[in-house]
Amino acid sequence: MDSFSSGSSGTGSPQISTGEFMDQMKVQLAQAYAQEFLETVRGKCFEKCITKPGSSLSGSESSCISRCVDRYIEATGIVGRALFNSR
Repeated sequence: MDSFSSGSSGTGSPQISTGEFMDQMKVQLAQAYAQEFLETVRGKCFEKCITKPGSSLSGSESSCISRCVDRYIEATGIVGRALFNSR
C-alpha cells in the first residue's frame, strides 16, 4: 500500500493529514522536476558539447558542458523568479 492510500478503518478517513499529503506532494514534485531538469540538461548539453564521444571528455568538451549547465541553472532561476514574482 502506498502512502497516499486510505485506511480501511470503516470511516473512510485518510491515514495522513492534508498538510502531510501536501508535503509529500511537494517532495515528489521537486524530485520529478529535478529529474526532468537533469535529463534535459544532460541531453541538450551532451548534444551541443560532445562532438566525438570517446572514453573521456576533452578540456573543451568539459568546459562547454560546465558552461551549458550553468546557463540552464541560471535560466531556470530567472524563469522561476519571474513566475513567483508575477503573482
